[in-house]
Amino acid sequence: MNISSVKPWLKRAKPYLRWFVLALTLGFVLHTLRQNWQQVLSLRFAPYAIAQLLLALGITLAAHIWSGWVWYWILRLLAAPIPREGAIIAYLKTNLGKYLPGNVWHFVGRIQFLRAADTPTGTAITGVILEPLLMAVAALAIAMVSLPANWLQGVILVGGLVAIHPRVLNPILKWLAQAKIKQTEIKPTDSEAETNIPELKRYPLWPLLGEIGFVVFRGVGFLLCFLALDSLGLGDIWRILGAFSLAWLLGLVVPGAPSGLGVFEATVLTVLTPTFPAAIVLGAVALYRLNSTLAELLGAGVAVLDERWNLEIAATASDAAEATHATLPQLPPGKG
Repeated sequence: MNISSVKPWLKRAKPYLRWFVLALTLGFVLHTLRQNWQQVLSLRFAPYAIAQLLLALGITLAAHIWSGWVWYWILRLLAAPIPREGAIIAYLKTNLGKYLPGNVWHFVGRIQFLRAADTPTGTAITGVILEPLLMAVAALAIAMVSLPANWLQGVILVGGLVAIHPRVLNPILKWLAQAKIKQTEIKPTDSEAETNIPELKRYPLWPLLGEIGFVVFRGVGFLLCFLALDSLGLGDIWRILGAFSLAWLLGLVVPGAPSGLGVFEATVLTVLTPTFPAAIVLGAVALYRLNSTLAELLGAGVAVLDERWNLEIAATASDAAEATHATLPQLPPGKG
């Protein structure tokens, strides 16, 4: 059996694999919920739960805005001619596209934005693909450092950091970009003869550190959701942050529902229930999901309002310039 004969079968099986993963993980979560239903019903909020949940919402919203800023760094690394404000607004507006069927529409929206801003198609696709790759390495690094250590974790961490060196990453980016082109059926623009995939010239250190900050922000939001239901010690904080990072990573890379639904919950339950009551973990996961969805909605709303505000300011400035020009005295023909 050759590879060319396997590819069509894999393409047909991929949607069913997503549904299988979703059914398997949600089945595990629902089974755990059924076993701990009485304990879940008896959960009570901690004294400062409302303040903690509002703070979690603010931090998660800040994390998404920060992620848009980091995406701008990635685009600059690829020499894309994109203004910072435009990149952040486009990132936040397209974030909700991942909830649509296919789980590719946030990528498509960002590529369309970049191409409309005169970014070459290959650069646009590479900028969209590089972001989740760096997110995955960032989450991997935090998980390996935060969870109980062994030599294998050190090997995995070093392997992840080496994998984003340009010599290793450029062939991977080229392969992923070509796959994304086939998946989304994006064609080169009229001014492009073909889609050229750019190569990284240096190690993406600052974008990687930025993505580590993003995952830490998200982890803090999850911690605050946990604190709304239970008190935690210092050692618990590191364990929960590590479990969150690992679960978030698996939710990102394992085929399944949008935003890692099911995979994230099942991983958190598997890692944390030996230490914490299952009812507490289930409650924290539910609060986190609500918090995350609200933050993404707020982020998209803020982006739309900011975009309209900028357009109104530009229109007002243009009208004022035209009015000023109209009121200036005009010299007679042939003078001046």
